[in-house]
Amino acid sequence: MSTLSNAASRGLGRLWGRKDRNTHVEEAPEVSYDDDPKHEPEHLSDPSKDPDSNDPSVRKRREAPPLVRDLAPEERDRLERALVKKIDLRLLPMLIIMYLMNYLDRNNIAAARLAGLQEELGLEDTQYLTCVSILFVGYILMQVPSNLFLNKIGKPAIYLPVCMIVWGVISAATAAANSFGGLVAIRFFLGFVEAAYFPGCLFFLSSWYTRKELGFRTAILYSGSLMSGAFSGLITAGITANLDYKRGLRAWRWLFIIEGVITIAIAMAAFFVLPNFPRTTTWLTENERQLAVWRLDEDIGEDDWVGSEQQTFGHGMKLAFADIKMWVLMILVFCFVASGTVTNLFPTIVQTLGYSNIISLLLTVPPYVLGVITTFCNSWHADRTGERYFHITIPLYFAVIAFIIAATTTKTAPRYLSMMLMIPGVYTGYVVALAWISNTLPRPPAKRAAALAAINAVSNASSIYASYMYPESAGPRYIVAMSVNCVTAFIAICAATVLRFILVHLNQKLDGGEMVEGAVAVAEAIPGEAAKKGFRFVL
Repeated sequence: MSTLSNAASRGLGRLWGRKDRNTHVEEAPEVSYDDDPKHEPEHLSDPSKDPDSNDPSVRKRREAPPLVRDLAPEERDRLERALVKKIDLRLLPMLIIMYLMNYLDRNNIAAARLAGLQEELGLEDTQYLTCVSILFVGYILMQVPSNLFLNKIGKPAIYLPVCMIVWGVISAATAAANSFGGLVAIRFFLGFVEAAYFPGCLFFLSSWYTRKELGFRTAILYSGSLMSGAFSGLITAGITANLDYKRGLRAWRWLFIIEGVITIAIAMAAFFVLPNFPRTTTWLTENERQLAVWRLDEDIGEDDWVGSEQQTFGHGMKLAFADIKMWVLMILVFCFVASGTVTNLFPTIVQTLGYSNIISLLLTVPPYVLGVITTFCNSWHADRTGERYFHITIPLYFAVIAFIIAATTTKTAPRYLSMMLMIPGVYTGYVVALAWISNTLPRPPAKRAAALAAINAVSNASSIYASYMYPESAGPRYIVAMSVNCVTAFIAICAATVLRFILVHLNQKLDGGEMVEGAVAVAEAIPGEAAKKGFRFVL
């Protein structure tokens, strides 16, 4: 039985382009140009003969800095583990808290509906849903310019907290809204400013972590949004029960005031915690800084962010939009977000179970808690194994099942089961898909920044129309919404499959020594592992 299992594993590995760890494969001998100048590319042996020798886009062989080159392998591993731990402790806690508030300030309007917002402002269903949707118009418009600007200035430690202070002020100002027009205007500008944060964070993380580390860190970051869903229900339930009509204000107004003030306070603290990019940060020693820069260089075979003069807006966008992989990733992530728009009005959906407002808010917590757990486990395993496709698609099958159940029954137990599966089914694979963007489009950083922002912007376009699929009159089954979510989840599976076949084909070309746009050939790679094995796309 074991023999059959191993044979099947090897067969599937060949089908999907995966290496079998139990099968010995001889590595091709390392190509060296140092002792054989006749095989050396002309532009490396004599730069004066190369018309592009002054072109910064031409990659040249580099050597590790002395402080890194002189380390024994065991010492290098020990120092790198310590460095990654230091980076984790400095970056991740603050980024998670900031993203928790980002998502909370964006989506607390769904909980505010149950705290009296729609009733006090006298909003019709369509007006309320417009207030939910309009945020994403501003959110989409600002993402690409914001990420390209961040890449240009290279100062995330200043840029991200400043944006957070501004959106905290706008969020708190929501409490002053007294009409439909006022609420729409506030929501639009809130989305315009909040757009800077999430794509900026994805780019920020990809500038600190290697490809094998990025999936789990992206999951840790995105856990902030999932935890915000859980906290939102708890916070709103507490405010509704204890602050409604206090000092003449309804509970929903207190909700925006309290959360806005907390956002501003956290942003102030972020100024003193967040670093910039590895090359420009000041809280690492010189040894640590060189190792932080070199390990990213070694992972890809090309240097990352060097200085603002190397980062141009137009060039980054041109490179990103000319790459077919970006468009497939855009479809993949768009369909993920389209399926996940159920969270925009999740308290309203849970309320259709027939419980009181406070109980309904409390029932929104368990699905988010389960989503955090499954997201962590799945992303950790994806990084551990270096695999992306199955960690993205398998959770989506559970999402498809959840949407089918929700659309076909009115019984309480099956419907709450479907709600428990919706959030984990979508977001468990979504965070791995986000990491797959940086894995697939790693360099140059201007291209990566443009791709991350463009994909995130287009994917959030689904939130503009999706809110209109959840009028209260469509409950409790929300057949149209659940059917659309089911279809988009299936399309996401198809897009992931197409991308996998593309990457397998490109890896096969690299194995054959062919040049592939966006990949680093062995001859151009840096010394060490990248020069020995060459760049390969993560599958």
